[in-house]
Amino acid sequence: MISHASVFRGRAPARRLRFACLPLALASAFGGPAHAQQAPTLGETVVTANRTPQALSDLVGDVSIIDRQTIERSGATGVADVLARLPGIEISRNGGIGNTTNLYIRGAETRFTAVYLDGVRIDSQSTGGAGWEGIPLSQIDRIEVLRGPAAAVYGSDAIGGVIQLFTKRGEEGISPYAGIGFGSYGLRKIEGGVSGKSGLFDYSFGVEHEESKGYNVQPVDKRNVVKDGFTSPDRDGYNSTSGNVKLGFQLTPDQRIDATLLASDIKAGYDATVSYRTKLPFLFANDISSNTLRTAGLTWSAKWNDVYSTRVQITDSQSVYKTQPSFYRTETHLRGYLFQNEFRFGPHLVTATLERREDALDNAPTTSSKLLSRDRAQDALSLGYGFVQGPHSLQLHVRHDRDSEFGGKTTGSAAYGYAITPSLRFTASAGTAFRVPTLYQRFSEYGLASLKPESSRNVELGLQYTEGASHAGIVVYNNQVRNLISFDGTAKGCASSFGCYTSTARARYQGVTLSGGHRIGDVTLRTSLDFQDPRDLGTHNLLARRAQRHATFGADWRVAGWTLGAEVQTSSRRYDDAANSVKLGGYTVLNLSASKQITRDLNLIARVDNVGNKDYQYARLYATAGRTAYVGLKWTPQ
Repeated sequence: MISHASVFRGRAPARRLRFACLPLALASAFGGPAHAQQAPTLGETVVTANRTPQALSDLVGDVSIIDRQTIERSGATGVADVLARLPGIEISRNGGIGNTTNLYIRGAETRFTAVYLDGVRIDSQSTGGAGWEGIPLSQIDRIEVLRGPAAAVYGSDAIGGVIQLFTKRGEEGISPYAGIGFGSYGLRKIEGGVSGKSGLFDYSFGVEHEESKGYNVQPVDKRNVVKDGFTSPDRDGYNSTSGNVKLGFQLTPDQRIDATLLASDIKAGYDATVSYRTKLPFLFANDISSNTLRTAGLTWSAKWNDVYSTRVQITDSQSVYKTQPSFYRTETHLRGYLFQNEFRFGPHLVTATLERREDALDNAPTTSSKLLSRDRAQDALSLGYGFVQGPHSLQLHVRHDRDSEFGGKTTGSAAYGYAITPSLRFTASAGTAFRVPTLYQRFSEYGLASLKPESSRNVELGLQYTEGASHAGIVVYNNQVRNLISFDGTAKGCASSFGCYTSTARARYQGVTLSGGHRIGDVTLRTSLDFQDPRDLGTHNLLARRAQRHATFGADWRVAGWTLGAEVQTSSRRYDDAANSVKLGGYTVLNLSASKQITRDLNLIARVDNVGNKDYQYARLYATAGRTAYVGLKWTPQ
């Protein structure tokens, strides 16, 4: 299930239907996500919006939820590919799976999204933002997405939104599973694991290996041939292995300890440049990138009485990116400490949180260059207040962060929801956010130590409707960012002759997201459409690799024991560069899927993506996959 909630009291509409003149019948005509999208259930809870479990119906936020069933039916390999089917989200990638991937929420830079895996922060202190290509989708059981700034809750980085990824938690009994899958480009996948619960102890273990011969991400083409240059003719495949462990122990009815570990390694072929040093095919370099991710977390949760509860958490993450034979290596190490207090008085919820974050970077551009090794820390105090009663919902947050290099920064947010009728709800929110420059952006050969933190102010309005099996909504937002960091090849005073990072730009991310859904018998329809204008206010150019219009239309239906789905993803043209001189054409792709419970314990999943074999690019010179097929079997004893 994919749920969208800029929520209703009592139920959450999926929000944002494009124009009333675009009837939902269009969704069935053109297809849509190959999975049902349904209004969330009354009892469903999320933690991302306010960092504490709350009923989805009580939130005043733009939230989407993706469950494991949806992930499996998607047939996708990358986390970003699943997220790209949600409203307000786009991706770009330099080639295939395992290559550099960027994710934009409402057009905001990939570094403007705070990403957590089982509560463990994932980030890069080189260019900034999570390394999406290194996060293993196979280990993810649930995803929560919050669109809109949340720095007053999470601190630095949450300018565009927050994404939380969760691995599986053990439930009563013993539940083993095993799966295999095969697909185009020599894709092979095998996975297995077991989860369960016995008495006060619960556990979950999972491992997965996947490999693909891939395709040439820079094929010879008249659009990307340079003078006296050649593209590399090799196939750029990938090889990934991942595993996770989650353990829980209920110390008392009101106290619990959770421990999580995750490890992932992926090696992927890529083409470093279009221009090679030789014209001899056998001398082409075999460029390989490697992404390693390690996360660990330990949490103690306690409910002391009906009013007061606490959560203490220690987290650690390490992400390493390196390339060969052209050497490059960068490693980010994050350590986090959290002490959260919650006070509940009837319809009132008060939170007080102390948090510390420690960042460290080791960066080696070449084997002979000097190692860049720097670290920093941020300490924070945040306060929150929530109120839900009758038709009213209110959320207030304020947070003060003290950075070891930049000093203090205070952010705040306020959100209000009012149920005009049982079916119609109005929401409004405003908030400030910031992100401090990465250590690489300040201290590398391309850095400037004088860079300022990026800061933003966001306002948004929403209107949602839900009635029976139908739901529709609209959200309008405007997010202004100052001191936007960008790379300037003409900047003066840089250590590098190629230029350096500057923080003089200003950007505006504004737009409208519309969505709707309807269920007719066994058929579920869904559509979401985004109109946005992510723009550099200094040059008035559109920000690179972001479309002004993108949409998804979907249908999912059950027939003769099968669940059949179709989806159409469409996007308008984008520009590959800040100068808006290189266009990336728009595209529309059709994806089809089918799943069936063959036996009581065995499930079949089949999928064909890009049915029309559409030729399009997320980034100039880098091809996307053509028509691909995937078939998988999963054994889950009942």
